Amino acid sequence: MPSYRTGTVGEILEERAGLQRVTVDGQRSYVLTQLIGPVSIGDRVVVNTTAVDLGLGTGGWHVVHWNLSRGDDGWSEAGPGHIMKLRYTSLQVDTGAGEEGLVLPESLDGLPVVACALHSQVPIVAVVLKHLRPDARVAYVMTDGGSLPLALSDTVHQLRQQGLLDLTITAGHAFGGDVEAVNVHSALALAAHHRADVVVAGIGPGVVGTGTKLGHTGFDVVTTVDAATALDGVPILAVRFSDADERDRHHGPSHHTITAVELAGGQLIVPSPDDLDVPDVATLLEAAGLRVTTMGRGPSDDPAFFSWTGAAGVAAADLMGQSRR
Repeated sequence: MPSYRTGTVGEILEERAGLQRVTVDGQRSYVLTQLIGPVSIGDRVVVNTTAVDLGLGTGGWHVVHWNLSRGDDGWSEAGPGHIMKLRYTSLQVDTGAGEEGLVLPESLDGLPVVACALHSQVPIVAVVLKHLRPDARVAYVMTDGGSLPLALSDTVHQLRQQGLLDLTITAGHAFGGDVEAVNVHSALALAAHHRADVVVAGIGPGVVGTGTKLGHTGFDVVTTVDAATALDGVPILAVRFSDADERDRHHGPSHHTITAVELAGGQLIVPSPDDLDVPDVATLLEAAGLRVTTMGRGPSDDPAFFSWTGAAGVAAADLMGQSRR
């Protein structure tokens, strides 16, 4: 069952579109302003403490659930359409959807779609793509297998600031992108509609995993590659590979990647750094001011993870080059 408590906002630590990071009675908390509006210092608020109480991977942050200081005035902000996300919960929000009023393309016409199982793979693919194809219009489709609010991703915020992502699309119950999509299929079609040259798709920060073969939200990649195949795109799987992970199921090619290939309904590209000229990912990330880790390991600790993921960016860039010749 969820846990809630009340407290007082003491500091505003950070503010950006859709997000405030604050302290509540000295404890770190964040506010999803698209759902409940902003808070101010001194406001009495209700916070959801469940994930922190359970020791889950929220990084030690509570979630502000409601601002009591508004009293009877409440809060409202009109959304762009009638499509709801977080449907049938007390925080359902009228995000609208990019499909409304559009005739979407029925074919991706060979658009490369890179499917990432982990959020940490997204910046690696993006920085390689922009290095090899600086003029490429890169769209990120965030699926709903991890964080639902895009605003929580420091990675995406930094990638946008550095010009490494040009468009964000949030699919399913994920929300907060430049464009909202009802599902992954329509998200890919929307990327084509908005003139993306390449799509990087995957879950937001955070992941759910049970340690079983199938119980992992990174398997959103299967939906992504099958959707790309069905819509005449070119699916590319970013391989999760590690020489440093001590867990047998994640040493070498992760069982998540192996199982995803087994489950995918069509053919897909599974690129290897052994077959491609992958640039120095660590140097590219450092030049962009990006600190990327996987399970706490950086490029010097687990170079194979970064090179294998980078290979997916190279494969996508090569496909773009072929389509332009």
